[in-house]
Order: sequence, then structure tokens, then C-alpha cells
Amino acid sequence: MSEPPDEFDWIAALRPLTRGAPAALGLLDDVAVLPNRPGHDLVITEDAMVEGVHFLAGEAADMVARRLIRTNLSDLAAKAAEPFGYTLTAAWPAARTWEDRMAFVAGLAEDGRRFDLDLLGGDTVSTPGPLTVSATFFGWTPAGGAVKRSGARAGDALVLCGTIGDAALGLRVARGVLDDADGYFLERLRLPEPLLGLREPLRRYAAAAADVSDGLLADALHIADASGCGVVVDLGRAPLSTPAAAWLRAQPDRPAALLELATFGDDYALVCAARDGQRLAEAANAAGVRTAVVGEFVGGAGLSLVVDGRPAVAPARLGWRHA
Repeated sequence: MSEPPDEFDWIAALRPLTRGAPAALGLLDDVAVLPNRPGHDLVITEDAMVEGVHFLAGEAADMVARRLIRTNLSDLAAKAAEPFGYTLTAAWPAARTWEDRMAFVAGLAEDGRRFDLDLLGGDTVSTPGPLTVSATFFGWTPAGGAVKRSGARAGDALVLCGTIGDAALGLRVARGVLDDADGYFLERLRLPEPLLGLREPLRRYAAAAADVSDGLLADALHIADASGCGVVVDLGRAPLSTPAAAWLRAQPDRPAALLELATFGDDYALVCAARDGQRLAEAANAAGVRTAVVGEFVGGAGLSLVVDGRPAVAPARLGWRHA
């Protein structure tokens, strides 16, 4: 009788995803050796995902893999970085089969091709808990060119590149409390789109940036706090997808509905500070990303909320926070 697959079979299944990258050492070692790129800085980010927390319980393994890639790429997109590779850690529960693992590999391969990524190494373990995966992603920026959170100053425009709210509505669909005939909202929840095509507009016009993973209000405040200033957000100016805008029009309490969309998170839009917000918005729109000036950075500290031009009380919970 043949032995059941083990961690070495898993590593062998992953080996083609290196695409022959020298840094991966063929996945035959316990390390990766990253090359130096003269004139560039290495940008590193890491995100972990736990089943039932960051993705739906029972989610197809290929979708988990693709979501893991895309959420990490969103962090690199916010830094205006060019991604090139990643390392992977996966903790597999007994309930997940070998077929699940191969589906996970297929998901990695699909988005690895789409985003031109090499797998460089990692680790695999078993766990009595839920499926847990983590990846560390690497990207390049021109030396000194990473767009940090800490570059905003009073007088800068607050610019939102991309739309908010689709993931919040996708969770409603997953819970069975919202119809989604064409699957749009659920797809947006499961597979966010990292805005990697905005590297040049960000490098040219953005003074600071963050991806909108925790929620528009929370991530705008993250930039303000890191930059030592305050921020004013006008929710009524935030871009929405056509389906989300239609949902909003049907709500009896527009301000409350906007707050729901702005505090859920998982949008993976980019929120930015810009000296000339209109120039950034025009460049991002020209790149095919819906973008608008949605507020400004001000002196002082904290967040002030405006809804459709009128001052409003900011909620106690501005976005997602882990305990």
C-alpha cells in the first residue's frame, strides 16, 4: 500500500510555482536568497488569514489561495511597489483533504501567472484548528520611492482610488440577507482586485497611502495618525460601484448605510494624501480606476466626519479591529 501524501509531497507540488526563480533554490533548502537590485528598495509585507475570520468557513481552497495573494498584493500596491515573489506558510487541519491542497496550489498558480509572481519558499504544518495561511510578499520600488503612510500634511487632499462597500454587501449575500442574482457582491468579497496599475500615479502625486482593508474611515485615520495630523472625510463623495450605488439608493437611512459601507473593510481600494488631489484623481481615473477627492488632511488630530456636506458624528468603531 502506498503511503499517504506528506509535507514533502506538498513541497513537490509547490515546486513548479517557483518558475525556476534562482532565489527559491528549488525549494530544496530552508531559506530563500533574495538578489540585490541596484537603485531600488526591497518592500516586504505579510498577511495571515484564518478560516472563519478572514474568509468564509468551508471556502474552496483555490479561492483561499487567490485571496491570500491579492490581499498581500494590495499592501504592495499602496506602496507603489512592483511585486516579484512571496513565501508561504500553510497550517492544514485534518478536515482538509489532499484534493484541497492541490486546489490551493492551482489557485496560487492561476494568480501567480496573472500577477507574474514566483514562490520563493515557506513552510507547512498540520493544525487542530481552522485552516490558517500566511504569505510574505516582496516588491521593488525606486530607492526612497515607497509611498509611506507618514507623508501627509495639513492641506493635503484625501483621495480614494477605487470603490468601497462591495465586500460589506457580499457578506450580506453570504449570510442570506441580500439577493445577488449575478454574484457580483460575493465575488468582490471573495476575490478583491489589487490596484497594482496605479504605481506611476502614486509615485508621481501621492504623499502617503494605505490600502483600505480595515475600512475607509479607519485607514484614513491610520494615515493621519502616522503623519501627525487630522483628517476630514466626506462619505457622500466616496466612489461606489454601480450595484452598491443602487443598493444605497434603496436604503431609508442614507447616512447609516454609508457608514456601514465605510467601516466594514475588505475593499482593497487605496486611500491617499496628495498635495494636488485633482491631479492624482485624474491620473487614477485615466488608468481605469474610479477615484475621487473625499476629504482633506487638517491640523490637529483625529477624524471628523461629513456626510453629503453636513457634519456628522463619527461612530465609535471606525473599522475592523482584531481583539
